[in-house]
Amino acid sequence: MNSAALVPLLVLGVAFSAGCSLDVSNVEWEPPSAAAAKTSIAPAAPCQRSHPDRIAFFGDLHVHTGYSMDARTREMTLTPDDAYRYATGGPIVLPDPTGTPSIPIRIDRPLDFAAVTDHAEWMAEVRLCTDPASPIFDSDDCRMYRGEHTPWWAELLMGDDPMLVKILGVAGLGGRSRAICGEPGRCRSALLTVWADTQAAAERWYDRTPECSFTSFHGWEYSRSPALTKIHRNVILRNEVAPELPISSIDAQTERELWQRLRERCNDTETGCEALTIPHNPNLSNGNVFVLSDERLPLAEQRAAAQLRAGLEPIAEVTQAKGDSECRNGFAAIAGAPDEFCDYEKIRLAGDSEPAECAEGETGEGALRGNGCASPLDFARYAIVAGISEAERLGTNPFRVGFIGSTDTHNAAPGAVQEFDWVGTRGASTVTPLQRLQGGATVQTELLRNPGGLAGIYAEENRRDALFEGMKRAETFATTGPRIRPRFFAGGLPADWCEQEDAVAVGYAHGVPMGGDLVPARDGRAPVFAVAALRDAGTPDRPGGLLQRAQIVKGWTDDEGRIHQQVIDVAGGANDAGVDLTTCTPTGPGHESLCGTWTDPDFDPLRPAVYYARILENPSCRWHTWQCNALPESERPAGCSSDRVPTTVQERAYTSPIWYTPRP
Repeated sequence: MNSAALVPLLVLGVAFSAGCSLDVSNVEWEPPSAAAAKTSIAPAAPCQRSHPDRIAFFGDLHVHTGYSMDARTREMTLTPDDAYRYATGGPIVLPDPTGTPSIPIRIDRPLDFAAVTDHAEWMAEVRLCTDPASPIFDSDDCRMYRGEHTPWWAELLMGDDPMLVKILGVAGLGGRSRAICGEPGRCRSALLTVWADTQAAAERWYDRTPECSFTSFHGWEYSRSPALTKIHRNVILRNEVAPELPISSIDAQTERELWQRLRERCNDTETGCEALTIPHNPNLSNGNVFVLSDERLPLAEQRAAAQLRAGLEPIAEVTQAKGDSECRNGFAAIAGAPDEFCDYEKIRLAGDSEPAECAEGETGEGALRGNGCASPLDFARYAIVAGISEAERLGTNPFRVGFIGSTDTHNAAPGAVQEFDWVGTRGASTVTPLQRLQGGATVQTELLRNPGGLAGIYAEENRRDALFEGMKRAETFATTGPRIRPRFFAGGLPADWCEQEDAVAVGYAHGVPMGGDLVPARDGRAPVFAVAALRDAGTPDRPGGLLQRAQIVKGWTDDEGRIHQQVIDVAGGANDAGVDLTTCTPTGPGHESLCGTWTDPDFDPLRPAVYYARILENPSCRWHTWQCNALPESERPAGCSSDRVPTTVQERAYTSPIWYTPRP
């Protein structure tokens, strides 16, 4: 047994010998959470503006507030109402290092939509331990969570990590604290209250007027982290019809259990409740987010699992504060030339050591601490290619996912993605430049993190139903922060698509958009792919970057099942653009917009393949370069001279894929 495996046993032994009130057996509420109840959906006025050919809406579907256990340990007391206030352009105030709210921030431009997705795990315990009116507010466990009490065994286990000591107060070891939740119904009742508060905030901020200025979604995060491996999902609901309680990894101990319970308590209830799940940070999952089917199981069971997943998981988060999950160079298992643009925000490669590649079929553990192997399936590009092989074998593609970005902010600040004024993601612990710019080299170091990205959805209007349908059909895209507007179509398109006055309408009429499935031509002719993009104009004070190039990425497997990749420039290309690192002023040429068409010269009508578009801006300063420049040279911390991170980045957008499947 390795040392990592011994840690839970050590914690159990020490905790119980010290009289700690942990209870890991309580894995479901009593009584169990009820399914959604049939109710009338509040009416919303028709939008003044509707767009038959759909337009891009920008938002953030991964947002934490002070209701999340880890955010509250860092003095974050802001609420879902504060998060929606920020998303719509209002001010919020972050805590300074002492925990005093004193740092005002405001988004540069309001978002179109957002969802507060606080961790379902320990929401109730956090409320009970931070509300002075709670009957257990003064208990040792709650005082431990608030940092007012550190028992000897906790210090022995966690050393000088005060956050982990705090977490032990409420989180136990995957279960619930007997001292906090021991009285029948106490934590269940508290969770009902917190969930009701979260839902009420989403309803208050949803613009049901004809203006349709902002859409709020109900949701939560399911946060399973075995051995510090991130296998998390955000759950997003279509509307206000919801299960009685959010489902956590304590209640459903595998993702399959989560999907089954969502079907039982929401999607199959005929109440109007509908949920989808969004995996995030596959880059930190040691191969466990896009895990292949266990071929030791009966084929019928494998097929059922693939169908269950595919029915609930249409999109994946491929870029966020804890790194980018598009692709990575250096995997021996991947065939094709290296991709020079795969190095964007690779948080594990910037850490203490490069992780070893997982063996075929192997998974690991511990990525959140820089441990364990890295798998090609930690990256969306290779997962969607593996998915087409699984589809041939099982009849269902379990990894048929579109792409979005989000922030994973723990500051109640959805869409806080500007490099030049980023305030970190973790409350009082990263709110000052000096805190963010320390030179450590682990995933937990803010220097290695980034502001995160945005989710783009193509929809007819800014309404819950329209946006949710856009997510279901994966007509979505990810950006690393800028509001780049990409289009991607494929099919029987004209070669001069870019010159068409009604190019978008032609794309829909004669092809499929991002997220779509190509219908094979009867004569086996190769489809025409069309990519277009508009740059983010930014604001008058902060113009956006110019575009450098538009690319198409192709993936397929050969007869031996090996994954292949190819990247093709279809518009723009290499230029002399750069950036002055002392002033962060961009230099050189670029494009306001890009458009190009491409026909795959190696198209094989008998071989499945998958394609997506990537749009790249010219180089610009990374966030830490901006912040180091703002400090006197004598006051710049180690992070300002670190070789762990590049001084510049190329912001980008990724469209959802288009799939090609041969005729049976």
